[in-house]
Amino acid sequence: MTNRIVINLALQGGGAHGAFTWGVLDRLLEEPWFAIEGVSGTSAGAMNALMLAEGWRKGGPVGAKEQLAAFWTQLMLPEEVASTGLAGSVGLLWQNLSTHLSPYDLNPFDINPLRDTLEQQVDFEALNRDCPFKLFIAATEIETGRLRLFREPELRVEHLLASACLPNLHQAVEVDGRYYWDGGFAGNPVLYPLVMEGRQRDLLMVLLQPLERTGVPTTTQAIADRVAELGFLTTFMREMRAIVLMQNKMRRRPWLLGSLARRFRHLRFHLIGPDETLAALHRSTKLDTSKTFLNQLRERGRERAERFIGLHRAKLGVRTSCVLQRYFL
Repeated sequence: MTNRIVINLALQGGGAHGAFTWGVLDRLLEEPWFAIEGVSGTSAGAMNALMLAEGWRKGGPVGAKEQLAAFWTQLMLPEEVASTGLAGSVGLLWQNLSTHLSPYDLNPFDINPLRDTLEQQVDFEALNRDCPFKLFIAATEIETGRLRLFREPELRVEHLLASACLPNLHQAVEVDGRYYWDGGFAGNPVLYPLVMEGRQRDLLMVLLQPLERTGVPTTTQAIADRVAELGFLTTFMREMRAIVLMQNKMRRRPWLLGSLARRFRHLRFHLIGPDETLAALHRSTKLDTSKTFLNQLRERGRERAERFIGLHRAKLGVRTSCVLQRYFL
């Protein structure tokens, strides 16, 4: 127990690409030193955060591995459907339709299979009473554009559906008289609650989008893809830049001894990002839930986590393992 490293996790959203994060977590959960203080999650990141907490509640790290696997397995299309080759094209078709028709036209009864999956997989009442760590589930309030964070004592199905509500695919989700869309518009992932409320100094960010891309898009499709990507990335970049600036400021003022100054001064950041294959995938694949595709993403996530452990395990609990100024200043 004395060798444990307690960290905070920030999990980015990205639809079916969240299976990559499943793989990252699956590998980390095999490490005896791995322990968690808090998790923030947006969209698919919120689903992974929820399953991580529910599984840990029921059976510790082993239970968390099993819960994540059960969730993603239930999302997988049957083999007979996936083998037709339709899985990859459905996402592109739906994406094209949504440019002309709203979800109120395409899905007037607001059918969302994810609701049934969440209700089957999670005992929300038990999790509210006995969550093993802090949870911050992000959603965006439509009328104000404000970030809303749902916490572990209050979580229910609607909060998770709100966090993953893409406005071109699903009708807005109502929670206590307010309406919400995907949390990615306001924070993807959200960092400040882990910084401000956490006691541990290590914060690991698991991202599904690259922080940098080379070249300027010139085709209509490439431009649209980059615009959509930036829409879910800029809030994170802005928040991270503010944190790095504050951290640098506090380090230049070592005489400031307040708890917040010490907190920023000693924060340690770590990053697991997508490999080249994941970064190159078209955004329509975020709707591809075929078994082969999700399992491939899981394996890529495991490989990426394995690489991170090999390179940076010794830095955890000691110092930052990523060069923040390169990306955020």
